[in-house]
Amino acid sequence: MSAAQPLEAPKNSGLTNLLESIGGSALAIFEVVGGMTVLFARILSRLVRFQFDLPEFKRSLYKMAVKSLPIVFVVALFTGAIVVIQAAPLVKRISGAESLLGWGAGFGVLREIGPLLTALTISGRVGANNTAELGTMVVTEQIDALRALAIDPISFLIVPRFLGIIITLFAMVLYADALALVGAAYTGQGFLGVTPRTFYDGLTTLLHFSDVANGLIKSIVFGLMIALSSCHFGLATKGGAPGVGRAVNAMVVAAAAGIFIVDFLVSFVMG
Repeated sequence: MSAAQPLEAPKNSGLTNLLESIGGSALAIFEVVGGMTVLFARILSRLVRFQFDLPEFKRSLYKMAVKSLPIVFVVALFTGAIVVIQAAPLVKRISGAESLLGWGAGFGVLREIGPLLTALTISGRVGANNTAELGTMVVTEQIDALRALAIDPISFLIVPRFLGIIITLFAMVLYADALALVGAAYTGQGFLGVTPRTFYDGLTTLLHFSDVANGLIKSIVFGLMIALSSCHFGLATKGGAPGVGRAVNAMVVAAAAGIFIVDFLVSFVMG
């Protein structure tokens, strides 16, 4: 009796696996977006009725904003300096371009680089920490204990942190923009011989309020993205301590991707 012939794999198995992978990724993205949308609606319902814990809100602002000042200080100063260093070859090559240095640095910092780098910094420091704290509360059943005590976790924990992140990012962008322009002005003086007066004359003469408003609107949208991502992945944590690590990793990736996507959309809409 002849041995049974081995079954051949279907020729389209590779295509099937690819489609399954794409479908699984799409479902995971829709699940995250849906979860964040539901959470946002629940947060808004508490905000409309002013149902949130004020002491927790004050604590969140201190942890998120005040303790972020040193790292934002360093990032902002070097951001302004880097902008000038990158522009230095062009300024040296074109006669009279020194008067445009303030406008060029201010345009790039206020509209794009300042809000973007500050958002990524706050996402890594504040957003990741918030996800880790909420995830630890979930896996140690502290969230369930709050519900057992008839305390709404959304009002007590989520809304104060949500507001804290948005306000923190808005304030840090203002702070970072000012520091970046100071760093750019004095780097221009040291590397190019452009006096701070010439730098700030070009900045104030050629820039408009819309350039500043563009960056500030982005800071609010970025803060919304970071706040929703950190709270959603924190509350969705499963699997003990390893699950907390996975939640933090997922939050950082999702927030970074979301920041760049909404940056494109806001830039496209506002011009």
